[in-house]
Amino acid sequence: QVQLVESGGGLVQPGGSLRLSCAASGFTLDYYAMCWFRQAPGKAREGVSCIGSSEKTTYYLDSVKGRFTIGQDNAKNTMYLQMNALKPEDTAVYYCAAGDRKYRGSYYYGHYDNWGQGTQVTVSS
Repeated sequence: QVQLVESGGGLVQPGGSLRLSCAASGFTLDYYAMCWFRQAPGKAREGVSCIGSSEKTTYYLDSVKGRFTIGQDNAKNTMYLQMNALKPEDTAVYYCAAGDRKYRGSYYYGHYDNWGQGTQVTVSS
C-alpha cells in the first residue's frame, strides 16, 4: 500500500526555518517523480519544488528559489524540504506527492497520483 506521511510543519516567525519530511512506504521513492506542493486558503494548489533527474531539472517555484532546498534520503525512503528565510506568504498546507517516474521535475499536480495528508506551515509574528 502506497503511503506518504508529511511532518515538520508548525508556526514560525518571519525569517525562521522549518524542515518538512515526507516518509514514503509501500514503494521506493527514488523510482518515482516526487514533488512538494502547497495550498493557501482561497488559492490554487501550486508546485513548490520537484525532484528532477538531475540538479538542472529540479524545479523550484520562483518565489522560493534561494530559500528552499529539496532533497531525499534513499536509505530512509524520505524526501525533505528545507525552508529558510520564511515569509508570511509561505503560509499554506504543504503536501508531498508521488507520480510516474517519467514526470520527474514536473510541477503539474495532475501528474501525481499519490498524496500525503498535508502539514500546516504558518509564518507569522
